Amino acid sequence: MEPRPGPGAEPGPGVRPASGRWAASACVLTGASRGFGRSLARLLAPRLGEGSVLLLLARSAEALADLAAELRGGGTGLRVECVAADLGCEQGLRRAVAALREVLPAAPPGRLLLVNNAGSLGDISKSFLDLTDPDEINSYFAFNVTSALCLTTTALKAFGARPGSSRTVVNVSSLCAIKPFKNWALYCSGKASRDMMFQVLALEEPDVRVLNYAPGPLDTDMQLLARTKTGDPEMRQFFQSLQESGQLIDCTVSAQKLVNLLEEDTFPSGAHVDFYNV
Repeated sequence: MEPRPGPGAEPGPGVRPASGRWAASACVLTGASRGFGRSLARLLAPRLGEGSVLLLLARSAEALADLAAELRGGGTGLRVECVAADLGCEQGLRRAVAALREVLPAAPPGRLLLVNNAGSLGDISKSFLDLTDPDEINSYFAFNVTSALCLTTTALKAFGARPGSSRTVVNVSSLCAIKPFKNWALYCSGKASRDMMFQVLALEEPDVRVLNYAPGPLDTDMQLLARTKTGDPEMRQFFQSLQESGQLIDCTVSAQKLVNLLEEDTFPSGAHVDFYNV
């Protein structure tokens, strides 16, 4: 979910079509079963070179299986693996970590791309003063922050720093990482935490390319929740107005901008790049 930057902001230049296929790669995508993640998977699959492996993670086993079957039928020689796991619970995270440790060491040596897309809004009906249950708060951060950290460290170690290879980590961020919104204390603090976490990664590991990509106000189930469940009436109306005025962004349009950014590979490592600034 991503609010629009503000009145008067306009989308950037039109999305350019992607160019040729990448070298054989290992790609890991969380939150792949719907919305932005599903659109991104469909764009990445035909880019990945012969012998590449695409590992998809999400909670919905059925939706993941449908997507994997679709991508395998593309005739690109792509190996597609999927793991249904709830990254917010210890058992699900351990299942995902085990999959990374199994798949990545034997993956093609050319490139590792990890996209941390999975995330949730939290209970946006609640104001700051309503957030009194530590179990609820800890559960939110376990899914939205802890899992992203553990999956990233595991993926980087499992793939390793191979001579001549590249490693890129993408954090799907939000305007909420840098701007507060009423009733969104959990979401804003989670996104801010992830942005800073990946900036630290960029500093510590200069050979790893790191990008915090804010995809814009997407037309997804999350946006539906934002315009119907946000507790603050002014904020709720703001999100409703985005939908009513046609300002929501198609997931495929934003996903293509991310693919373009990855292909150009000119962003400063650790940068926060917004859809509207590309």
